[in-house]
This record gives sequence, structure tokens and C-alpha cells, in this order.
Amino acid sequence: MQFAKLHGAGNDYIYVNGFERDVPDPSRLAVRISDRHFGVGSDGLILALGPRDGGDVRMRMFNADGSEAEMCGNGVRCLARFAVERGLATGDTVRVETVAGLREVTLERDSAGRIVRGSVGMGRPVLSPPEIPVAVEGDRAVDVPIDVAGQSLRMTCVSMGNPHAVFYVASAAEWPLETLGPAIEHHALFPQRVNVHAVEVVSPDEVTVRTWERGSGSTLACGTGACAVCVAGVLAGRTGRRLRVHMPGGDLDVSWPDDAAEVRLAGPVEEAFTGTWPEESGSG
Repeated sequence: MQFAKLHGAGNDYIYVNGFERDVPDPSRLAVRISDRHFGVGSDGLILALGPRDGGDVRMRMFNADGSEAEMCGNGVRCLARFAVERGLATGDTVRVETVAGLREVTLERDSAGRIVRGSVGMGRPVLSPPEIPVAVEGDRAVDVPIDVAGQSLRMTCVSMGNPHAVFYVASAAEWPLETLGPAIEHHALFPQRVNVHAVEVVSPDEVTVRTWERGSGSTLACGTGACAVCVAGVLAGRTGRRLRVHMPGGDLDVSWPDDAAEVRLAGPVEEAFTGTWPEESGSG
């Protein structure tokens, strides 16, 4: 089975051309191929499939633990590059069907004509607790308490097609993400689990973030998470509507013009390598 590995700011996925071949058990394949010791190594698996509802390509995304996710901001930008470079879509604007809805990706090229960056409209944030979902009272989950691992913390929750919990901390580097991340991900307040972000505010338009991604663990970047951090910053009065988000794998740029607007995400799209996954290793 032919595959390509692409990443956006270090948030890496394995891509398979589903126009050409069927993957009967993508959850199983995601677990095996994502393993960083016995597989290729990635944060998950993304299938490029034939469109069904007006898009150029359809995305199915599976985390490293095999669970299917609704949306990925880095993954969808990289999928657009994957599709264009393999003739699955034409032009530098690609309409991608996702579980969270249709997303339009605009690709950017360098002086040599190589695709190096992409921006995408990520839709409007979902702020109602039952729709995020998070089991707290009120019409928004802004600066609400959570008790976890013997600590009393406060968080702001947002859905960008998938659920996020944002925690403002003195130092993102020193916050115990590897301990608190999984405990919060599986906390009873989150019926569909949650992505966890430790956010250190540098200035009103700049933050440093570390992420524990639902189903994948500690990741170098998270596109939907960067969007959620921008929205949470506005709601909590911590940051402005345009934000440079520093993540361990690189920088992402996010804007949320007003409460009625969609969030827009921009960042790098890079192809690391291509390869062949042996059929006997469990491609489906």
C-alpha cells in the first residue's frame, strides 16, 4: 500500500489515496501504522476519499489509538496539498468534506511553485456546553472549575468540530501535561473525551501552547486547538482576535474577526516522505 507522510508544524499524519484503493479497517491500520517504534510513526491516519457532497475530496481521519476524529486543522491543510499534487483536485483552492462539515483550503506556493503553506476556514466555534460537549451549567463554559488529579483548575471549553479544554498557565513548558492531559481527556465532564491545551500568554496577540490531543497524546501542534485557544482567549478576555500561536512544532496563525464569523487558520504544509506499507502488516 502506497502512503505519504505530511505534517503541519510537526502535527504529522499518514495519507492514503482512497480514490485508488479501499482500506477495509482504517482503525486497525491507524494503530499499526502510527506506532513510532513498530510502524511508520504519526499522530494518525488520513484517508483521501471520493467526494459525496459538493467537495473536491472527502477526509476521514483516525487518531493513533484508532478512534475516528471529526476534524483536524493541520490535517485538512495537508490533505489539500496531498490531493492537488496527486491529481485528486485541481487548482490551489480545495473543498474538503469532513465529519465537521465542508472546509475550503487555500494553498500558497513559494517562488519555485512548490506548495508550502495553506489557510482554511474552520467554521464557527461551538460554545454551548451540551454541544461541545462538556457537562457544566450555563450557556458557555468560560473559566469554569474542574477537579482533576487532586488539583482544582479552571478551564474554558470550545468545540471546533471537536472538543477542546483550554487552561491558562504561568509556564506552558513547566505545566505537567503528560500527567494532567490524559486525566482531563478522560474526565467524566467530557462524554466524548477532550483535547487539552496549556496556554501561556505572551502578549494580547501571541501565546505559547502545549497540547495533549485526544486519542494521540502529546503532539507538536494542533490546528483545531490553535483555533480554540484564539476563541477562548477572546471569551476569557485574555487575548485578541488575531493570534500567533507558538507550538513545539512551529507557529500557526489564527483569526476570529467577530462572534458571528468563522475562525481562520493558516500554517505550513510539508511532505516528509512517501513509502510502501506491506500488506501483511495489516493494511486492512
